[in-house]
Amino acid sequence: MVAREGSLKKAAERLHISQPTISAQVASLEESLGQLLFRRSGRSLVLTEAGHRAFKVAEEIFTLGEELVAQVKEHNNLRPLPFHLGILDSLPKLLSWEIIFPIFKLSRPVHLICKEGNARDLLAALAVGELDLMISDEPAPASFPLRVVNCPLGESGTSFCAVPPLAKKLSKGFPASLDGAPMLLPTLSTAWRQELDTWFLQQNIRPRVIAEFDDAALLKVAGSSGLGVIPVPTRVEKDAIEHFHLATLGQTDACRVRFFAITPQRRAANRAVAAILGGAIPAQ
Repeated sequence: MVAREGSLKKAAERLHISQPTISAQVASLEESLGQLLFRRSGRSLVLTEAGHRAFKVAEEIFTLGEELVAQVKEHNNLRPLPFHLGILDSLPKLLSWEIIFPIFKLSRPVHLICKEGNARDLLAALAVGELDLMISDEPAPASFPLRVVNCPLGESGTSFCAVPPLAKKLSKGFPASLDGAPMLLPTLSTAWRQELDTWFLQQNIRPRVIAEFDDAALLKVAGSSGLGVIPVPTRVEKDAIEHFHLATLGQTDACRVRFFAITPQRRAANRAVAAILGGAIPAQ
């Protein structure tokens, strides 16, 4: 309540207990955890990083307590399970949906809160307990300050697509035809881009990079305008052709895009997490 209200006084008023009692309880919890949970910001109290983690776990504890009562008293009227999911914005939307769809087949209803972003921001959110699971194109780094499960979900080769006239022109002599060709690529921060650059180097290809995108959907939209060639995971090549009116000019299995689920070890037993971990997509 102190975290929600921002002050001891307001929390005391909401809980109908004295301010010194709440202050003593907070101090006792901080001493027990060995961490400061609040810091002063003007006249308000705000959570520290440790406080954010503790608050998230405390919410889970209270939720579990409420679930216990609900399952005993009203077995057929369970509240939806809140599930906070982070997805790397450079991943194809169709593949992301295939990965997360199994949670909606659970017997227990799920309330999904989905956040897109770059790897750095999503890992930071995972570290402070704001996410239950993150879908990425690479595992969490060894230096990550949280014990996590890195679960491979699948991988795919890469297809190169463009508007039909450009695809027809460049399909002859692929992949050498990509040398000097206009290209739209994921940004350098993605593992897939690193795979692409390595493959270009091995093939002695120097594409003319027109633009780079964090967002996979925007990359396809730009490709449909005729600006240049775009890489597409082979698994969703059909979707790119049908929905963005593109054509395939070539494909390689040597350049792979991979998918991983990253979740704190203590949440691996969460039903929604388990549904995603068990729903790996086949490689293509």
